[in-house]
Amino acid sequence: MKDPLALITQHGVALVFGNVLLLQVGFPIPAVPTLVLAGALASDGQLNVATVIAVSVLACLLGDLAWFAAGRIYGVRILRLLCRVSLSQDSCVRDTETRFVRWGSLTLLLGKFIPGVSTIAPPMAGAMKMGLPRFLLLDSAGSLLWTCAPVGAGMLFHRQINEVMQTLESLGATAAWIIAIALLAFVAWKWWRRRSFLAQLAQARISPRDLRGLMDDGLSPVVVDVRSAAVRDLDGRFIPGALAIGLDELEARAGELPVEREIVFYCSCPNEASAAIAAKRLMVLGFPKVRPLHGGVDAWEAAGYAIERRTRP
Repeated sequence: MKDPLALITQHGVALVFGNVLLLQVGFPIPAVPTLVLAGALASDGQLNVATVIAVSVLACLLGDLAWFAAGRIYGVRILRLLCRVSLSQDSCVRDTETRFVRWGSLTLLLGKFIPGVSTIAPPMAGAMKMGLPRFLLLDSAGSLLWTCAPVGAGMLFHRQINEVMQTLESLGATAAWIIAIALLAFVAWKWWRRRSFLAQLAQARISPRDLRGLMDDGLSPVVVDVRSAAVRDLDGRFIPGALAIGLDELEARAGELPVEREIVFYCSCPNEASAAIAAKRLMVLGFPKVRPLHGGVDAWEAAGYAIERRTRP
């Protein structure tokens, strides 16, 4: 097997392009180490720094444009699909929605520095009908900033990085196995966290049928929509009578919720992640009867129950 240093020196530009593109389309393969190494090689004259930066920005744009188009066509549904395959789906959509509401277009400019946001921000921009020229300008600027940071670090610390790479070169094929095992261990750890989260969630959920039963029995459960304001505006569907309380304002508005009644949270994220987090937060505050709705508003509507349509005033 060819040693890692020779492989990267020979195919560095192609590796940068492929690694960055895979990351942007959603694969959990970190690209920053590749860009740092490319910067170190460029500092030593083994790669052209302008080419490295150009192919990285191009890979970002290609991946982001695909997700932007998907968001424009499919709306919030594409966000659910993305986070369904994410290894961090408990925060995937929720964090990006919150940042889009707070930061607006700056999410595209700075989002690549925040894990998870990089993949979700482009379809979110498409779903919110951002203009293509504006998207291209912001995404290009964000991709350039994100690329230059690790490449610049690699150029600045190229001596230290070269020492590490020479050590790996002396190990030969063993180095490749070490890198592969480290990557697999990272993915396995993220997968284990996801499975643990889903196992806990499965024990707490309430079905749409059981929620409807509570309503019909006159128990008056309090239903709370914890989706972000941006997604509520995009979707427009509500369970009748539901309170709109975003996850980021839950603690501040907890006084509006009766402790003695059943409280059911729903969202539009995969596996009711945000609803489960809301339930856990209220339990800490002393609310004993809190549960996430299995399947959220989609499952409620699919079960044939009434849906309320709301539009922004």
